[in-house]
Amino acid sequence: MDVDQPNSARNISTHRGGFGEFSGDGASSGLIDRSFRERIILVALSKDRDNKTAEASLDELSLLVDTAGADTVARAYQYRNKPDPATFIGIGKVHEIHDIAEEIDCDTVVFDDELTPAQQHNLEKILGRSAIDRTAVILDIFAQNARTPEGKAQVELAQLRYLLPRLRGKGKQLSQQAGGIGTRGPGETKLETDRRRLQKRVNKLEQRLEDIARHRRVQSKSRRRTRNQSTALVGYTNAGKSSLLNRLTSASVVVEDRLFATLDPTTRRLPLPGGEVVLMTDTVGFISKLPHHLVQAFKTTLDVVRDADLLLHVVDAAGPNPRKAMKAVREVLYEIGAADIPELVVFNKSDLRTVNETSVQYSGHTEKTVSVSALTGEGVTALIEAVANELRSASQLVELEIPWARGDVLASVHREGRILSETATEQGMHLLARLDEASIEVLRQYKIESR
Repeated sequence: MDVDQPNSARNISTHRGGFGEFSGDGASSGLIDRSFRERIILVALSKDRDNKTAEASLDELSLLVDTAGADTVARAYQYRNKPDPATFIGIGKVHEIHDIAEEIDCDTVVFDDELTPAQQHNLEKILGRSAIDRTAVILDIFAQNARTPEGKAQVELAQLRYLLPRLRGKGKQLSQQAGGIGTRGPGETKLETDRRRLQKRVNKLEQRLEDIARHRRVQSKSRRRTRNQSTALVGYTNAGKSSLLNRLTSASVVVEDRLFATLDPTTRRLPLPGGEVVLMTDTVGFISKLPHHLVQAFKTTLDVVRDADLLLHVVDAAGPNPRKAMKAVREVLYEIGAADIPELVVFNKSDLRTVNETSVQYSGHTEKTVSVSALTGEGVTALIEAVANELRSASQLVELEIPWARGDVLASVHREGRILSETATEQGMHLLARLDEASIEVLRQYKIESR
């Protein structure tokens, strides 16, 4: 029997209860006080007899469950080449898990892959308790961490898109749920709402987020006109992106040692050694099997990644599998159309593990990397210099002759590029500078052609 039960299971409370509520207009309310933690059985489908890959995935799912506010009391694995269409793991294994759930009095069974509506219905009928998937757990965590109106709207949209295909035939059954992981959100107090009303709410949220995206596009155009270059911190959840932003820019972003602590983007100015200023933005963390609902809902937030001149790919150097984490991040970058943006790999938490030149092997191809510790500040100076060099590599060396009467142009060259030399002449200032193509085009009338 491929079931593991942690020793601590005997000492865990078996009380039941909900995680949170949604108000009548669909907006997420605050978290309610809880004096208990749900008991969870984790289930994975394994394609390997030794379960190593599935076990590593359940380790991460266990962290997600803990972040959501529950305790893992048992694990189960089922060896199959592909999921069973009706029950995901096969009817025999479902009855086996039912017996285990009854024995240890668990509240919910969480599956490591997304369940179809039919599979979820069949599993709950046989198990006699809630059966949810990894997607529901992640959505639940996002519901807890959403703070801004935009973040709450994005999470609610993802939840509704996940819920809509699961409404059929559940009305009365769902309206009597006691709560728990996967129930926090619009499904908890609006369970009797019909599909048409929920679809209307989805349309309203999509329009609200489109308005936000339109506003962001205007801001992006404004930034392009002023030629302020930008970088975006991307990476696996809990890799230390927010800590690194705080260290680099003296920001005051809340930092927690938990998954998905940051949902809303935060942008700060970072001065570079040559006098330039770059905008640096912290973004939501990624994870393996990131629900498509979330990627779609968070497109307005992820616009900042697509618009960046440079991505700082933050990797937890002390993590169990940096290569896998990097692959998961790059899959999401590809999905949102940001795969071609220049990338600098930043191996964080070097104070916990020695990171040397061999770290580059994690990336899968040759690229520039920097090792830092956001906690101690080690390597931060080298990182700032690397950022400056990467941004300058996209620029060109030009000679300019700026008339004395055009002090505004001279100021813009100082602001937008890097001045290598500056000489006063009778006509004005002779400059040797590094500028990007857009700036060179604007200043073409002052450019001195090479002799």
